Amino acid sequence: MDRINWMYHTARTSLAFTEGVQIFLKAAEVNRRNKGNGRICCPCIICKNFKRFDDIKEIEFHLMKHGFMPRYTCWSMHGESLSNRSISSINSQSDDININDSNFVDDDDNSVDLNDNLSDLLHDIETNIGDDDQRKLHDLFDDAEKPLYPGCENFSKLNAVLKLFNLKSNYGWSDKSFTDLLVILHDMLPDGNELPISTYQAKKLMCPMGLEVERIHACSNDCMLYRKEFEKEHKCVICGASRYKRKKETDDMDDDVTKNGPPNKILWYFPIIPRLKRLFSNENEAKLLRWHKDCRVNDGKLRHVADSPQWRNIDHKYPNFGEEIRNIRFGLSSDGINPFGNMSSRHSTWPVLLCIYNLPPWLCMKRKYIMMTLLIQGPKQPGNDIDVYLAPLIDDLKTLWDSGVVVYDAYKKENFTLRAMIFCTISDFPAYGNLSGYSTKGKKACPVCEDETNSIWLKNCKKTVYMGHRRFLPTSHVYRKKKDEFDGNTEHRTMRKRFDAFSRVENLNIVLGKRTRAQKDVIWKKKSIFWDLPYWKHLDVRHCLDVMHIEKNVCDSLLGLLLNIPGKTKDGINVRKDMIDMGIRKELGPVETANRIYLPPACYTLSKEEKMKFCKCLHDIKVPSNYSANIKRLVSIQDCKLLGMKSHDCHVLMTHMIPIAIRGILPEKIRHTITKLCLFFNMIHSKVIDPESLDTWQKDVIITLCELEMYFPPSFFDVMVHLVSHIVGEIKACGPVFLRYMYPFERYMGFLKGYVRNRNRPEGSIVEGYASEEVIEFCTSYLEAGISAGEHRCVVGFTAAAGFCGGSGGGGIGFNSGSARLRRGFVVAVHGGGGVIAKKVFNSTVLVEAQESFQFNIFES
Repeated sequence: MDRINWMYHTARTSLAFTEGVQIFLKAAEVNRRNKGNGRICCPCIICKNFKRFDDIKEIEFHLMKHGFMPRYTCWSMHGESLSNRSISSINSQSDDININDSNFVDDDDNSVDLNDNLSDLLHDIETNIGDDDQRKLHDLFDDAEKPLYPGCENFSKLNAVLKLFNLKSNYGWSDKSFTDLLVILHDMLPDGNELPISTYQAKKLMCPMGLEVERIHACSNDCMLYRKEFEKEHKCVICGASRYKRKKETDDMDDDVTKNGPPNKILWYFPIIPRLKRLFSNENEAKLLRWHKDCRVNDGKLRHVADSPQWRNIDHKYPNFGEEIRNIRFGLSSDGINPFGNMSSRHSTWPVLLCIYNLPPWLCMKRKYIMMTLLIQGPKQPGNDIDVYLAPLIDDLKTLWDSGVVVYDAYKKENFTLRAMIFCTISDFPAYGNLSGYSTKGKKACPVCEDETNSIWLKNCKKTVYMGHRRFLPTSHVYRKKKDEFDGNTEHRTMRKRFDAFSRVENLNIVLGKRTRAQKDVIWKKKSIFWDLPYWKHLDVRHCLDVMHIEKNVCDSLLGLLLNIPGKTKDGINVRKDMIDMGIRKELGPVETANRIYLPPACYTLSKEEKMKFCKCLHDIKVPSNYSANIKRLVSIQDCKLLGMKSHDCHVLMTHMIPIAIRGILPEKIRHTITKLCLFFNMIHSKVIDPESLDTWQKDVIITLCELEMYFPPSFFDVMVHLVSHIVGEIKACGPVFLRYMYPFERYMGFLKGYVRNRNRPEGSIVEGYASEEVIEFCTSYLEAGISAGEHRCVVGFTAAAGFCGGSGGGGIGFNSGSARLRRGFVVAVHGGGGVIAKKVFNSTVLVEAQESFQFNIFES
């Protein structure tokens, strides 16, 4: 009989249960002799492995009287591990263990048993720990049982340290301040207490819960990593640079590379395979990783990346991969950060981050589920040589794709072969070029149009602009025949067809490194390391354009032109001369007089009063808390300009505020064109998209760009404005924009900068802080449930239009399409509306969707 059946589905008076208990007792006795332990943990429903007995008959009595604790089918506390455990003992067809009422009595459905949570934590650690750390693991079990001080019943040693470390992480305490706190608490507690007295001792206590971090030496010129066959080399085999920081080079080199001094450059690699194993070892997390198949709404709309054609094409091309719904699809992002904040502008540290697209859309971009896999040391950015540092990650990804790894699924209670892939990369435009190998500068800067990119060099402005959007229009469109309104020529070209990118780079053999001279006048700089992945050539969109940076650049250009902000304006004497050279809008040419040069006003030129009116409108706008930054602080009415705008400020301005502020101060044709551009950015950020509307969006945005060419100066059309024309195509292939932009990654990198404590070793501080946070995040899910003291329960009430209105614990209100997630402890009252749906998604989440306007009130329960 399967173990799960006799342990939980038979009466304790039956012969099967009695024989099973005897088998367990024999295994426990053998483990005691092998380990030399004096006492044995009792796994009954009362003791839960937290009490130990010398007499094995006492344990037999407890088991016959109370039965086994829930979910203890792997006897991990009694010498058994998943690697040697019989798979037949697991009922792989059962999602949950239905315990017979005669064997188990539940105390309180709403109560949280801390000991039970710690027991689950220890079991999940045991699932993925290696044989070398078994001794440390058993010490951890002892600490989980040991009271904090003699007679303490509420806290064990491990529980106390975890709670304190959780506070340290939440409030950013330094190691020194945490050590001082431990010393004070140790003195306050009764004699004989077990509390560590230093941060080092506390971290050593949690050592078995930490995951591996590889420290790989690198060439200072970004030529190679000292790994695999080059692990023992003392010099770079490409450029000859020394591996070590030395004032004097000598021939004396120790064979042990750790004894020759510090390396010139380091790469930190956080292996993804053990981290994925830990993710699946938690039952709740393992269940969430199935959401894209089990719980996703499948009605033909684009709500999630799993709704995209690219997702379906991979499933069709590789059916063995698509049939296993637990296989992971990653999004990869990388960008440079300055770990010193505003203190230095020359140091660039590059983290490489992964997000998991199997998760629900409200979780896959959360900080908890973003994994840092690589950290590239500064001060110089890797640039085009980033492929050298991606090699360890690509090796693991090839393993996960080709053969996969055996992982235990805590939700299904079974082992399975996990495989994974990179679904797309997400980065700003310069990093796009580094990851893809395409040159994002010069005449052919657009990676989608490639060699058919239409560009014009403005000799007076000394810049390249990207116009010619009429070629995207239907062949019979009236704009194609106009000359003077555009670039002086009629348009007969058509939109380019898709090209095979692999054929462009297949024969490229570029040697990476700062000492290697790059070829000039080429649009493909290298063959990216991502082409080593077998599936990479079959993806429709490999590298996604970042809408966040595109929107910000377009907003800056638009405001700089309208307000004529010095240094940011796209209008001026040089561009007016370029317009004369192009033969367009000659009436706007500069008029030279004896003392000055006069620029005739254009249709987009605002008077001083109109600029004041525009700025005052933005200055007086009031928005709910946490909706955006205080726009009032960004507006200078006296100088008629906006200062210090962040990416999200530009998003709010483009999608909501600019169309309101320009009412009545611009000619109707200009105002309507700008409003259509803002409306386009508003629509593409929708949480639910109808695929049938995408063709209309594409047609409208192309007409809008053509109209902007008619009204705005050529200098306005940098490559970021041109990239707007390709956003809809990526939505068609990869799904909604909000799952593919840089906001969550930029926010995450801000948290990484907060880990810097030692400014002489910023990257080391980040690695230490991230490793500690991994442990704390893993432990937090097992600690007591509840809302921390820093979270405020609020009451929110408002009327909203159809779509989404969400309230959060901090009182913020957001207006987007999608769903609202509210914490437990609130009562939601909905009045009016045409079809309001409220349902429970999981324990702490409520989903509210509305089709029409409604009154939405949140009360504290």
